[in-house]
Amino acid sequence: MESIKRVIVIVLDGVGAGEAPDAAAYGDVGSNSLGNVACAIGGLNTPNMYEIGLGNITPILGVPENPNARGSFGKFRPKSAGKDTVIGHWEMMGVHLPVAFPTYPNGFPQDVLDQFRLATGRDVLGNKPSSGTEILVELGVEHMKTGRPIVYTSADSVFQLAAHEEIIPLEELYEMCEKARNILQGEHGVGRVIARPFLGNAPDNFKRTHHRKDYPRTPEYPTMMQKLVSAGKDVYSVGKIDDIFGHQGITKSNHVTTNVDSIKAMLEFLVEDFEGFMFVNLIEFDMIYGHRNDPRGYANALEEFDHYIPEIEKRLKPADLVIITGDHGVDPTTPGTDHSREYVPLLAFGPQIKRNVNLGIRESLGDIAGTIAEIFSLEPQPIGKSFLRDVFQ
Repeated sequence: MESIKRVIVIVLDGVGAGEAPDAAAYGDVGSNSLGNVACAIGGLNTPNMYEIGLGNITPILGVPENPNARGSFGKFRPKSAGKDTVIGHWEMMGVHLPVAFPTYPNGFPQDVLDQFRLATGRDVLGNKPSSGTEILVELGVEHMKTGRPIVYTSADSVFQLAAHEEIIPLEELYEMCEKARNILQGEHGVGRVIARPFLGNAPDNFKRTHHRKDYPRTPEYPTMMQKLVSAGKDVYSVGKIDDIFGHQGITKSNHVTTNVDSIKAMLEFLVEDFEGFMFVNLIEFDMIYGHRNDPRGYANALEEFDHYIPEIEKRLKPADLVIITGDHGVDPTTPGTDHSREYVPLLAFGPQIKRNVNLGIRESLGDIAGTIAEIFSLEPQPIGKSFLRDVFQ
């Protein structure tokens, strides 16, 4: 049997598998992104993930348990504090955060804004939580009149800066975000500073452009990706992975922005002859459907991804391990629009991966890093226990 040469991790961003034991501390009792969505739409149709063992992880209407699953299955319990995209992905790569990133439900404190004004020479509008579309309707015209950028946040740990591309040029907006990133350190070390440029001339046609740029907080110690690169292995990223990790520990990336484009980029990378790790993020479960409380759209996106699994399998090499998981939940059936503190699914498959193995409840998403460390004989991370020997020998 040939040893594993490539690990492909596909993150269904915002796909949870039931409330975590500490869900009450986050106000998320009853959240179950997969289970509740399936009930809301009358049953989920994901025959390929059923075959791998999805229905064995949590009860899902339309996806029953499979006693002959052709993959291994289980679920991860989040270990780090918080329920942010960055936190979840960092944990997968063996970085543990005992204290959550700060959030600002009442806007940013005056001293932060004073430092920003001094550094950029511009006053600001907004400074409150809002959706990206609503804040433009509310303040877009005033921004165009005054030239003051719009500062807003969300339930996530983010400092977002919206500006019209014809009022504040992109390069200036990016420079302001870099200055904000330098200011937002220590107790105000938010997970991400995000440039949110837009165009249009009235509230009914303001539209965010594709020139978004993220400035993430970086981990305090090396990730498993960085260790792989240091060991001479390839690390491919698809989607927003490069932004999440500040472009560190990556040898090749394709920063596409939709699920389908990310899947196609992954398929293209799979035919390449590389040894190492591919990290794929599919953002639309979270960004498009979860935050907008759209269970039908969420289900459609799951079914669309499921449709591509046979094509993924066709392109696998004999020594490939594929892991499907999530970074947190975003249950679109609950009243709020925030992320939800949930277990996330674990499906593992590949040409030589054992069938019908119940991997149980894993104590951390860091078990992915632990497994990668064992496969490539690397120093383990502070968190993460390998499940390699459970699925491959």
